Amino acid sequence: MTTTTLLDAVSVAEGDGRAIPDAATREVLGYAPVHSIADLGRAIASARGAQPGWNARGHSARSRILHDIADDIEAHADELAVVLSREQGKPLNGPNARFEVGACAAWLRNAADTVLEPETVLDDGGTHAELHYAALGVVGAIGPWNWPMLISIWQIGPSLRMGNTVVVKPSEYTPLSVLALVEVCNRHLPAGVLSVVSGNREVGAAMAAHSGFDKIMFTGSTATGRRIVEASAHNLARLTLELGGNDAGIVLPGTDVSAIAEGLFWGCFLNTGQTCAALKRLYVHDSVYDEVVDALAGLAASMPMGVGLDEANVLGPLQNERQFEIVRELVDAARTAGARVAVGGEPAPELGPLFYRATVVADITDGERLVDEEQFGPVIPVIRYSDVDDAVRRANASAQGLGASVWSSDADAALEVAERLEAGTVWINQHGVINPAVPFGGLKDSGYGHEFGVAGLKAVSAPKVIIR
Repeated sequence: MTTTTLLDAVSVAEGDGRAIPDAATREVLGYAPVHSIADLGRAIASARGAQPGWNARGHSARSRILHDIADDIEAHADELAVVLSREQGKPLNGPNARFEVGACAAWLRNAADTVLEPETVLDDGGTHAELHYAALGVVGAIGPWNWPMLISIWQIGPSLRMGNTVVVKPSEYTPLSVLALVEVCNRHLPAGVLSVVSGNREVGAAMAAHSGFDKIMFTGSTATGRRIVEASAHNLARLTLELGGNDAGIVLPGTDVSAIAEGLFWGCFLNTGQTCAALKRLYVHDSVYDEVVDALAGLAASMPMGVGLDEANVLGPLQNERQFEIVRELVDAARTAGARVAVGGEPAPELGPLFYRATVVADITDGERLVDEEQFGPVIPVIRYSDVDDAVRRANASAQGLGASVWSSDADAALEVAERLEAGTVWINQHGVINPAVPFGGLKDSGYGHEFGVAGLKAVSAPKVIIR
């Protein structure tokens, strides 16, 4: 008897779909369906038809279903993690594939359990006004390739909880993992409540402009985010945009480097650096500069990198050729300009076509592309400073403002600097650590709107004031 796997269930025949490579080996992993704009229209119509019945079930029933889905994700965690590891490239272990699948269940449970009660905004004896939150209707969820399952759940979970139906458009680089995730979800949902349109960028562009959506949620580049704003203007669809980040970290003078070194490393190299809110440029005071560079270089050289299915590895490849070339080009340009490569700085072809060694670049400054542009890979530029006010100014000079961090043994000094940094989230002695109950969103060119917790539920709801 042959057992059908989740990958088998979502892959189509070779002649009917697009080949999706294993990120590490580049061998064909499976074939993703290629949906059209007409398929998108049918999915939206189905979602529109299913929404009133789904909304009528009420919060308690919808929350129970989200818990059932979370249970099923946990029951299939190993299988989902293998699909994710092969398609995206992240290893099974460390803060990677198994972590991402487990986080999907955690975020669903938080969406199910978060309380969102009507708010009394006025009660003066003559007027009683309450703010209620109702379903919006149909949500379009456009996801990225770096955390394809988890970010899809960030969009799906709150939307379903609030009574919306959802049409998901995964990245063309990582459709199979999202299709597998939705396959599990749909074992518990009525037809039409959640669907996937696995198409190209033309389909994603059509989503932003389609009058059938009441809300568009997008995680991806700032350039694409701008196009979504423009395309959605005639429809006035509500938007949540989590866009690019060039997160700065500042290490203050006198910091105990041994106490922060590992946190710094994972702040930079989480998911092999392919995280919007990863630490992308690190400003370090003269007094500890050499010690920080040496500590990061030592960790980078020692962390096992390779094919994700090898249980020993914690760093993987770049997910796609385009991103590999961006990383290589930025490091080469920095080296040519005189920066010092403390470790790495080159591809690792013996591991696979898209592996790039974990890299620490020192003796570099603002104005170099590696500092000013988001590298989105296993590379961290470390910039020396001598004046804290100057470091804050340089950190804030970026057009992006997703996250930032301050590293110090002095809690008061760290807090004072954190309050001055221009970012949606500022961490102290950590970076990129998120929690489903804590709002997350960016400033400036890093987008707008919040996800997670109460703020996330409100973002996928229609506020309604009732006065009596």
